[in-house]
Amino acid sequence: MTYTGSCHCGHVRFEVEGTLDGAMACNCSICQRKGSLLWFVPRDRLRLLTPEENCATYTFGPHTIKHRFCPKCGIHPYGEATDPAGTRMAAINIRCLDQVDLESVPVKHFDGRAI
Repeated sequence: MTYTGSCHCGHVRFEVEGTLDGAMACNCSICQRKGSLLWFVPRDRLRLLTPEENCATYTFGPHTIKHRFCPKCGIHPYGEATDPAGTRMAAINIRCLDQVDLESVPVKHFDGRAI
């Protein structure tokens, strides 16, 4: 299935292809503050509908995860990183997807503070 999504103001818009069968809530220092619910997909399944320059990037710690956000409204629709196998991945904030019933998506909790 193909989902569309965006930041709050629409300056960053995207579509992502896959089966949304679950999400992750992380309690690390950034995820806890953002309140994101993350769905991980291969990066090639995420297609930006607006220029990549519309996104700003924040990194911290080892700087391996690109936390992508809209510089106009501040919303974080996705992140980018490489998994341990070397696969480029995207972490989609499902709260930014259009027409998704969040209550129907099973959420697993991840103890990111412990890393």
